[in-house]
Amino acid sequence: MQEEHAQAQEESNQRPLDSSVEDGVAMAMGQSLVLIKPDGVQRGIVGRILTRFEDAGLKMVGMKMAWIDSSFSRKHYDAHVDKPFYKGLENYIVEGPVLAIVFEGLHCVEIIRKIVGPTEPRKALPGTIRGDFAHHSYEYTDKAGKSIKNLIHASGTIAEAKKEIALWFTDSELHSYATVHEKHVF
Repeated sequence: MQEEHAQAQEESNQRPLDSSVEDGVAMAMGQSLVLIKPDGVQRGIVGRILTRFEDAGLKMVGMKMAWIDSSFSRKHYDAHVDKPFYKGLENYIVEGPVLAIVFEGLHCVEIIRKIVGPTEPRKALPGTIRGDFAHHSYEYTDKAGKSIKNLIHASGTIAEAKKEIALWFTDSELHSYATVHEKHVF
């Protein structure tokens, strides 16, 4: 039985993908922007955070550290500029360096959002980045007059990811290469 399974596995490894599978992979493949915010950088947990995405088989295709200003914050968070919480968000994102990363993989935006957890750390499950490393709540931060420190930003939709990646990275800053995961995923 094991011999038959091994032989079938070996044959499947040698078969090229048919066009419908290739089309499906192309449709599911995507990129997403992740920002490790100043609290994540300052706490020295960047490596632990990056490991979560790499362990899931996502490929890092761009990375840089930047200390952004108020003008850039307004561009990145343009959908929130007119909201009452925006000033606190801006103060938070400009208080220290931010690590910007572009990841690539199957269902990239969706997978990253699951790994990150909900925006409010108090509601994030253990095992998610926010659930394991943060615990602020909207209730606490509103009363304290603070921005919610939730360590990380992750694009919420494919369209948002495309827009954010174009804001943070030039085409020449994004790289293409093969990883061992690709042999086992595609």
